[in-house]
Parts: sequence; structure tokens; C-alpha cells
Amino acid sequence: MKAGDFKAGAVFRYEGKVCKVISAAPIQQPRLAAFMRTKFKNIETGQVLEENFGMGDFFPDVDLTRTQMQFSYEDGGLFYFMDLATCDLVPVDRDMCEHALVYNSEENPTEFTFEYADGKLYNIAPPNFVVLTVVDTEAAVAGDTARSALKNAKLDSGLEVKVPMFVVSGDKVKIDTRDGTYSARA
Repeated sequence: MKAGDFKAGAVFRYEGKVCKVISAAPIQQPRLAAFMRTKFKNIETGQVLEENFGMGDFFPDVDLTRTQMQFSYEDGGLFYFMDLATCDLVPVDRDMCEHALVYNSEENPTEFTFEYADGKLYNIAPPNFVVLTVVDTEAAVAGDTARSALKNAKLDSGLEVKVPMFVVSGDKVKIDTRDGTYSARA
């Protein structure tokens, strides 16, 4: 992969380590060679680095695979996910998956995408949108509905979000997992 092809989410090998691009911006200055200003994360250590690479700099490819998984159960700090193709169970540490599990509901289980680089799990991604049920929310007060007022709501997954005043307990809502916000009623 060439540095000129970098974009957010791209995975490459740098100094023998697997890294994921956080951001990349091409920079062109008068009378100078163009370069790519890159911010990336070492997948193994979590260290975030910033480097400038020449547009033609080449980096070895990384073997990437993706698998669809569904949360199964928790046991002693390990979370077990089931591979939907093979029905195999995969244990995952809490710190690796807790950011994604806030979008999982027992009523409507979420399919997560497990992303592997050279056989090592580096990311667990929920789908872009999930449907969750409101279990607790404040009552709407007369007069608050004139504008686009928001109120707090607790969802069945444990996630708390801001929702419009017309949403009541028991409603199903669509949540955007990219930023954790309310999108629509489902």
C-alpha cells in the first residue's frame, strides 16, 4: 500500500508493527514534493503516532479478515461471541469489546463485525445503526414541545441518549453507533 492511498481506517505495516490510520491529509507546498500527513494507531500497543510520509512511500500489506459475530454470554470477565458461520465461540477481554456492547440488546441481539489483522483481533465494530427499546425516560412537560427539545432516555442495552420529547418508555428507537446518538423512531 502506498502512503498516497491512505485514508481513515486503512491498515498497514510500519516498522514491523500493524497500524491503523486515524486520519490522513495530502499536503502540497509550492516547489516541494507532496507528502501525506498521517495520524495512526499501533494496533498492538494502542500508541498513537503522527508521521509525514512521501506520497510514493510503500508499506507491506496486512492480511485482513472480517467475521460476523453475535454476543453469547459473559463469564469471569471474558465475553464470548459466537461466529455466525461456524458457531464457534470466541472469548474476548472486557476492554476490547465494552465500547461495542453498549449497542447490544438481549431482545434484539446485534451482529458485530470482528476485524482481524494477520490473525490478531484489532477491532469489534457494531453495525452503523441499531434498534433499541427505551426502558426509562422523563415525561414530556407541556410547553417543551414547541421547539426541538431533548430529554434523557435509558435504553435496554444500558446506553443513555438524548431523545425528542415525543419518545416514551417502550418505544423502539434507531441509534447511530458512529456517534451514539438518536436517529429516528423504529
